Amino acid sequence: MSMRKLLKATSVIVVSMLLGFATLAGAQSASTSQAHWVGSWGASPAFPNGPEVTRQTIRQVVRLSIGGRAVRVRFSNELGTAPLVIESAHLARPGQTPGTIDPSTDLHLTFGGRPSITIPVGAPALSDPVNLDVKALDSLSVSIYVSSDTGPAATHPLGQATTYMSGGADSTTAVVLPQATTSTARFFISGIEIDAPNIGAVVTLGDSITDGYGSTIDANRRWPDVLAQRLVDAHIPLGVVDAGISGNRVLHDLPEVQFGPAALARFDRDVLSVPGVRTVILMESINDIGHPGSAGLPDQAVTADDITAAMHQLVDRAHAHGIRILGATLTPYAGTIFPGYFTKEGEVERQAVNRWIRESGAFDGVIDFDAVVRDPARPDHIAAEYDFGDHLHPNDAGYRKMGEAIGLSMLSGK
Repeated sequence: MSMRKLLKATSVIVVSMLLGFATLAGAQSASTSQAHWVGSWGASPAFPNGPEVTRQTIRQVVRLSIGGRAVRVRFSNELGTAPLVIESAHLARPGQTPGTIDPSTDLHLTFGGRPSITIPVGAPALSDPVNLDVKALDSLSVSIYVSSDTGPAATHPLGQATTYMSGGADSTTAVVLPQATTSTARFFISGIEIDAPNIGAVVTLGDSITDGYGSTIDANRRWPDVLAQRLVDAHIPLGVVDAGISGNRVLHDLPEVQFGPAALARFDRDVLSVPGVRTVILMESINDIGHPGSAGLPDQAVTADDITAAMHQLVDRAHAHGIRILGATLTPYAGTIFPGYFTKEGEVERQAVNRWIRESGAFDGVIDFDAVVRDPARPDHIAAEYDFGDHLHPNDAGYRKMGEAIGLSMLSGK
């Protein structure tokens, strides 16, 4: 073959290869563009007051609300104080024993095709999708190895679920973490997203009552969990993402403890960023009323009008993004064991806020949690059968009652 013919043949081969790569890339791009990501689980980060983490494997189990054909994990260093170095991350189905994994299901998470990632301060990060068929209410185990010092960790402090932590070398693929210690906080994971066509999500924005304080650890008995179960039973294609933070307020932060950021400050991060969000349920502001007295913060005392004006801001911001927003009334708290939290003046505020939620017409619908858990004989008290014991937070039965009180038709706009 002459040099000219050889060059011509080579050119044809190279062009064919490039066209082939372009076709493959186009197919991959089209596949990615056709994905429909929806929030299936969430845990909102609070201020960085958790323990420092370095050279530790952290394993956390989450229960999905919806299923689909692929999964990706949202990690968060949005409130961290140092870069978050995730040396390795794995996804697996839990094993038979708590804290273990089924090794046959283990999948290595990557980030832009790389096995590790450094997440800068102030940023989240999404893993690459992994093809995994999951069903609604399935549980998944997320294991990460953090190789560099995080400084005080920005955790989700009230996880109501057991986190397993092991020091030393990377143990993300180990069936059993060696010499594991436990915590009930969530570390560095803030969301699980599912590729699920024709499905949307509901975000529940609130404080410890939405976060599930007083519910049974590892049992998924928060009122958003009850709602997720009801949606599955009713064959309504909606995920539920719990964006409660214990101690949270609508108007004020409290950086000294893990109560923030305030709802007004975190609305974009914890609601608008959730893929597929169609509806948000707002149950918040009892701490706006109670914290100034219990925490000695008289300068942060607010009126009912302050609270309702802030709620109106959240309504407007939701509507600006085409999201429905439902208002949930504040539950009773007279007699609470927390000194200075309940006052007669605060009860007047609670009643005024609840009246505005019920009657203003600002919301797209109203969920009357107050009516379903209060004591009929003493309506400023939570009913004894629903009381966790501190006269502020519901127990499992109370959370079930709340979850069952939500009209499912309101969530889809019908």
